[in-house]
Amino acid sequence: MIPTDLIGWAIILVFIISIISSAVRVLFEYQRGVVFRLGRFAMVKGPGLRFVIPVIDKIIKVSLRTVAMDVPPQDVITKDNVSVKVNAVIYFRVVEPEKALIEVEDYLYATSQLAQTSLRSVLGQCELDELLSHRDRINLQLQELLDRQTDPWGVKISNVEIKHVDLPQEMQRAMARQAEAERERRAKVIHAEGEFQASQKLSDAAGVISKESGALQLRFLQTLTEIATEKNSTIIFPVPLDLLKPFLDRESKD
Repeated sequence: MIPTDLIGWAIILVFIISIISSAVRVLFEYQRGVVFRLGRFAMVKGPGLRFVIPVIDKIIKVSLRTVAMDVPPQDVITKDNVSVKVNAVIYFRVVEPEKALIEVEDYLYATSQLAQTSLRSVLGQCELDELLSHRDRINLQLQELLDRQTDPWGVKISNVEIKHVDLPQEMQRAMARQAEAERERRAKVIHAEGEFQASQKLSDAAGVISKESGALQLRFLQTLTEIATEKNSTIIFPVPLDLLKPFLDRESKD
């Protein structure tokens, strides 16, 4: 039989070990321990091996790492009455652990719900073209709004990014027709500008040729040279009398 004294000492040893284990806490580098003493906030402990008073103190670990939270797709009606689905992602972290536990029941859930309502509110004030072409400004506006509202909770919103804008099929087809019409307009404008510039150059060339009588003859000879390279057809080309005038003058003198 086991002696009674030995059993008593074993019970005392187990009790001491349990007391010591409940008094020792290990916090990682990215964690902070918020200590409540008899239900009241006492202090915030940093990383490492930390000791608390058993039974009297209760320590809650809070992570300071940046959290990337996905905002589910939200049905948004823009300022110009277009219904779209928009989702986003927010990046935030806890900067004041005691506020994250005391001021709000669940800061992760509260931040997620606040992001959803703010996304619908801000995008409802924007037109569709603004939503598609000015995302950086809208992201900054959302980040400032969320950061201001989560500041009492000790939560810092570092970034907000709109991920995807889902347009209705009718709107996608309308935008495709608009883009096609815009490309056709640009093509016509470029073609007209080319014709205008070509007409200006031809006008300048005609002015130069009209001032110099020999320029017309040189241009005539150059055209004959270009035509002579094609040997698969017979070409009838009128000969200007200006080319024959020197020979006619010589014959009259003789």
